[in-house]
Amino acid sequence: MPRAPLIRLLRPLVPGLLLLGRLHAGPPFLTDDPEPVDLHHWETYVFGTGDRTNDGDAVNGPAAEFNYGVLPDTQLHLVVPLATVTPAGGAAATGLGDAELGVKYRFVHESDGAPQVGVFPMVELPTGSAARGLGNGRAWFRLPVWVQKSSGPWTTYGGGGEALNAAPGQRNYPFGGWLLQRDLGPRLTLGGEIFAQGADTAGGRGFTAVNLGGYYNFTPQFSLLFSAGRSVSGERHTLWYLALYWTGGPADRAHP
Repeated sequence: MPRAPLIRLLRPLVPGLLLLGRLHAGPPFLTDDPEPVDLHHWETYVFGTGDRTNDGDAVNGPAAEFNYGVLPDTQLHLVVPLATVTPAGGAAATGLGDAELGVKYRFVHESDGAPQVGVFPMVELPTGSAARGLGNGRAWFRLPVWVQKSSGPWTTYGGGGEALNAAPGQRNYPFGGWLLQRDLGPRLTLGGEIFAQGADTAGGRGFTAVNLGGYYNFTPQFSLLFSAGRSVSGERHTLWYLALYWTGGPADRAHP
């Protein structure tokens, strides 16, 4: 197929890939939390995400996420994905997707009367091929604020912010979500979220999605994460997330 028709065929799936860049924001949910990795600790995810729209399917996976507690209340963040896009009625394209860098910083700690609060700015680097529909073509940014409060086995968190995207055909948009989850013993946690965002493309529409999911702890250092959901208004999205998670570090520093 000539290059220009191929680009026109794959371009409708770029919004799906941009959404996939957000799917692992707060594994396994779209909504994130303000809590960074403990000082000198690390966590790694090997994961896959999916988004089905009227224009086709977009999948990230296998992908890898790495977080490290570099300073007190400060976490470095990196995601490197393999991306696959399949336009409706067309052939799939697979290759390196856009990489993600971020810094999570918590500036308010949780107390009996107040939630913890943090920021998590991220930049999506144009490492994926925009010509093949595997990337944005330019660096773009997300600037959110997140809050969290816990009570016994219950935890709730949420917030939102603005995405800044100057790539051709893309636009800036607001986003936000809220989540409630409960620990069902030491191994299983289940929760649900509502997440919404504005239109991210010129001529596009925003959406509101509902996701259900959680995680199962095989050990304190190894877990399975999962979620699935769909949009309930706006653009059609059917979403899923599945990951294996490892964590480690000097326990005496994190939990004296």
